[in-house]
Amino acid sequence: MFQILVIDDDISIRTLLKRMLEKQGYQVVAASNGAEGIAQAIAYQPALVICDWIMPGLNGLEVCKLMKTDPKLSTTFFIFLTSLDSIADRVKGLDAGADDFISKPIEQNELKARVRAGLRLHQLSKDLHTQKRLLEAELTEAAEYMRSLLPLPSSEPFSINSRFIPSRQLGGDCFDYYWLDSNYLAIYLLDAAGHGLKAALPSISVLNLLRSRALKGLNYYQPSAVLNALNQTFQMNYQNDKYFTIWYGVYNRVNRQLIYASAGHPPAILLSGKSSNNIDIQLLKTPGMPVGMFPDAQYVDKSCHIKNFSSLYIFSDGAYEITKSDGTLWSLEAFIQILVSLQNTIDRQLDQVLNYLTALNSKEAFDDDLSILQVKFD
Repeated sequence: MFQILVIDDDISIRTLLKRMLEKQGYQVVAASNGAEGIAQAIAYQPALVICDWIMPGLNGLEVCKLMKTDPKLSTTFFIFLTSLDSIADRVKGLDAGADDFISKPIEQNELKARVRAGLRLHQLSKDLHTQKRLLEAELTEAAEYMRSLLPLPSSEPFSINSRFIPSRQLGGDCFDYYWLDSNYLAIYLLDAAGHGLKAALPSISVLNLLRSRALKGLNYYQPSAVLNALNQTFQMNYQNDKYFTIWYGVYNRVNRQLIYASAGHPPAILLSGKSSNNIDIQLLKTPGMPVGMFPDAQYVDKSCHIKNFSSLYIFSDGAYEITKSDGTLWSLEAFIQILVSLQNTIDRQLDQVLNYLTALNSKEAFDDDLSILQVKFD
């Protein structure tokens, strides 16, 4: 049975409303002022509140604002009982969070109709909140599943670490690294267009496809061949506008050669050198459209030798496309300088990078997914 709270400093109005509503089969709780009404609302969490506008102490507007900002009471249907009927007063009431108005003197049929309508909307709002909680729980499970697919840090034969911060519960970034054999390491990072579930699904599909080596006859040691195969497998169409950028590399630890190819992705950054005053910076990128855009897109390989004391950073554009507090956009060049400044620090380099980016960001959460892979070869 629905419970209704009546808040009015006039005992005759409280008594009349209580009697009328109880005749209609509702449970009614009454309060004689705003403070008492708030306490009763917290205690009973009624489905509907009928509150007088003008009261000593907390007035109706203040009561309404307090209730609507309480998450436990936000779905309660709030009706103002008032003799004020100007447009300006109605606007004030709506701005405070009111859902409806009943004019004085109270007409029984109007009261009955507005209460019934309010309770229907309250039930609908509760149902929507329940569905939202269920959806959020399912998205949390999906996010946990996606995180479980990402590789763990590695320390042998060299250090590989990563950080992943989706802009929502689910993100379109994904990465992986695994040994093709005892000497060749495959490593990649991709960024699917968009956010949320629609971006996460293709990312997970690519990860599972590459990890299981399900594309038969493919030379996984040749990055350009891998990108070409992915482009043929994940083509956009009129029903699906999803595409992704990717950087894919294969490292031979015997001759310290890295072969790589990219598809519309930011360059990987290779930093070499022991002295912070003499760091060699290489931007590793090849031409190529994002995967899925054009079926005839072509991808090419490049290679480089990994010098001693080198670190490789692969990341999504969320690592540097950050809106600062002054409204300007940060840059790739500035991000690279942060990596250079931390090149010779011993511990927690990625945590220091993320702390800097978090402080730089002008919003509570990042606008885009943020992923960083770090390979320290020595």
